[in-house]
Amino acid sequence: MPDLKIESGEWVVVCDGGKALILESAGDDRFPNLRTRETYEEKHAPTHQQGTDVPGRAFGSVSSTRSAMAQTDWHEQSERNFLKSLATRLNAAVTAGEVDGLIMVAPPRALGVIRRAYSAPVRRAIRVEVEKDYVRLPIDEIEAHLCGPNRNR
Repeated sequence: MPDLKIESGEWVVVCDGGKALILESAGDDRFPNLRTRETYEEKHAPTHQQGTDVPGRAFGSVSSTRSAMAQTDWHEQSERNFLKSLATRLNAAVTAGEVDGLIMVAPPRALGVIRRAYSAPVRRAIRVEVEKDYVRLPIDEIEAHLCGPNRNR
């Protein structure tokens, strides 16, 4: 998605299930000059390290049959909690007037999770959503991917 115009003061939130970068445009729509404002990172242990018991069994109410219950995916649950806390931070920033416009960049699965956690003010503030995984890239490469390679200084 090259050639995105990022306004001065607008935030670009680049995240996945365990890391989030809140970048702020210190330039203009031609040369955004993204600067790191906040960084969040949370290490999620795999489910097999978090869960100790084997999945439970359910007994049928009519017969003596039993069926296995699915094991809780603790890793996925901690990623969801991380994204929900990021949505809470964005809500606080928007309602406090810290930022007016947001651009969200996340892989499709993470974007689906955080969308459900958006408040009404955050939904109004989001100008663009980009379904890409750029969170591990350097900031200048994120800027090049979003704005096109010829727009960086």
